[in-house]
This record gives sequence, structure tokens and C-alpha cells, in this order.
Amino acid sequence: MPVKLSRRSAVEPFRAMDVMSSAFALERAGRSIIHMEVGEPGAPTPRAVREAAEAALRNGRIAYTEALGQPALRARIARHYGEAYGIDLAPERIVVTTGSSGGFNLAFLALFDVGDRIGLPTPGYPAYRNILKALGLEVVEIPTTVESRWAITPQMLQEAETGGKLKGLIVASPNNPTGTMMRPEDLKALVDACEAGDIRLIMDEIYHGLVYDFPTATALQFSDDVIVVNSFSKYYCMTGWRIGWMVVPAEISRAFECLAQNLSISVNSLSQRAAIAAFDAKEELEEVKAGYAANRALLLEGLPKVGLDDLLPVDGAFYVYANVRRFTNDSMDFAQRMLNEAGVAATPGIDFDTARGEAYLRFSFAGTTADMAEAVERIGRWLK
Repeated sequence: MPVKLSRRSAVEPFRAMDVMSSAFALERAGRSIIHMEVGEPGAPTPRAVREAAEAALRNGRIAYTEALGQPALRARIARHYGEAYGIDLAPERIVVTTGSSGGFNLAFLALFDVGDRIGLPTPGYPAYRNILKALGLEVVEIPTTVESRWAITPQMLQEAETGGKLKGLIVASPNNPTGTMMRPEDLKALVDACEAGDIRLIMDEIYHGLVYDFPTATALQFSDDVIVVNSFSKYYCMTGWRIGWMVVPAEISRAFECLAQNLSISVNSLSQRAAIAAFDAKEELEEVKAGYAANRALLLEGLPKVGLDDLLPVDGAFYVYANVRRFTNDSMDFAQRMLNEAGVAATPGIDFDTARGEAYLRFSFAGTTADMAEAVERIGRWLK
């Protein structure tokens, strides 16, 4: 008897992962592949984090924790907001999650009902769209433009509501796939517009820390009602540890706690203990960031020279989002051919923008500078 799948399971694949699988298959066959498809730091987890994990393992007991996270970690995260942004944040507002992905699941379940309309600026991270659809929520894609510096504006928000009331909005700054950020004054205007329109704003700040000479603000500087999602994956080089956090209004933290209790009991306690040490590894992490900055400079100079000269602003994160329209109308096919023929793996833009993504590729520059230089050379030879 064939297995019948639920309608919720009919979500699009995350094509970055599909490209990565194809790249690994080519490597196993003996090919040299430069990986620019997945947004993962190439540097190891900081030494202090690894040593904290080793100490926890020697203790011998890795047990459940409170559903919202270990009090010591929640207190350290709250302290981080004072150090980085000058915000006095109560630890009770911190929710420790299984990476940012676990945070989004909790937030969507806690805040929205089936059928609610949720705004999503494009280009944007595809997992937002796919998780929302899997939970029975209606995704309202809101195209950003060069005129708005690829950021959503209150006017765009108003226009998106012509088809019905929005219950929520998800925004990332720095953005994935572009690396583009919102100016602090534009972010404040958006926060104010969401509050005035009774739209719950969920702010993805996972790439904070990875910013290159651009003013950085957290949405929490403008309102206590926003939901902020962050993670130890990107700046802190802890992708595989699956540890992140949210900041939520105090009055709704109990709802998040009850959901977390039932969905996962608690987040991996070993990762929680190790993550506390990440905040004291700044010197090592800033060296990693300096490597990203060098890679960014190399690509911003090198890609235009080989024909990829239409790039969105790269203010932060470790991505370049390039318009490839002069070469193709099918970014998935283009990415596959570039992988097979040039040995460079990148992610097709259709992952991030269902309407315009056929004309774009995302390149991650989280690898080594030598790999970035080799990638530019390979792409240049291939495009000729």
C-alpha cells in the first residue's frame, strides 16, 4: 500500500543543500570542487568553546535542562545585549533554541494560527517560506527593489495588505542571500509601522557581528514587542552544535516554554554549556571575520572583472548575490553547469526569490581566501 503524505509535507527543497550533495558526489569521484553554496563558516569552533564542551563531557552527566534554557546561558545572552547594544535585557526574555531554525518553528507556532497571512520580503531565506507553508500559514512575498536599497519599507507593507490583513512579518538584516542591511532609521520606521498596524515583527539577526563598515542596530533598540532570533552558528562558528536563541516579550514567554517542553523537552545541554564560552572568544572570532572581509574585497573586485558586475550591496554576512541574467534565464541549470564544468558550487537564486530568482546566484565567501581567488579564476575561464 503506498504511503500517503500530508499536504503539509509538500514543501520545496532547500536547493543549497541539493547543490551541496551534488558537489560532495563529484568530490567523491575525484573532482576538485570549491564550495560557495552553503552559508557555513569554514573556520573551526573557537578553542574556548571546545574546551568548555570537553570539561562538560568529563563531568559525565549530560542531562535535560529547563525548556527555555540553562539559566547561566540565558543570563550570559542577556548580558551580551548590554555589551553590544547598551540594552538592559532581563534573562527571563531569552529562549534558548535548537539553532535559529528551532526558534522560527517556536515563534510561528506561538504567534500565528492556520491561515494567517505572513509577509516575507524577497529575496529572502527559503526556510522561512517553507516552514510557514508546512504549518498551514499563507506566505505573502513582498518584492524589495533597488530603489529601496533592497529593504522592505512601510509603503511596501501597506501595499501587501491590499490582499488581506498581515498578522506577521519576517525580516533579516543582514539579509540572506544578499548580505544587504537595513539602515537603523529605516529599521525603526519599519518597527513603528508594524506596531501601528498590529503586525508581529520577527527579526532575524543571525548575521549580527558579521558587518563590514555599516551601522548596526537591533530591532530591540526600538521596541520590546518584536521577536528577535539569533544563533551561535554564524559569527560564533557553531553551525553543527545547533544552538540559538530568541528574545521575546516577557508576557508571552510562558507560551514559548510550554511549546518547547512538548516539542523537544530541552535544547542539547552540552551545546548550551559550551555556548557560554563563545562570548569570551572575541579575539579568535574577529580574526575569522577579518578573513571574511578579505574574501569580500576579493570577490567585489574579481567578480565584476569576469562578467558578474551586477551585485546587491554586501553590507554584512558572507554572501554575494549576483545577477546572471546576461548568461542565463535558469539559475538552477546555470548553477548545475558551473558546478559540473567549472568545479564551483553556488546556490541558484530561485531558492530565495520565486519570482525573480532565475536571474541570480548566491555565492558564499565563508571559505578560505585562496579558494575565493581560485573560484574567480575558474568562473572567468568558464564564462569565456
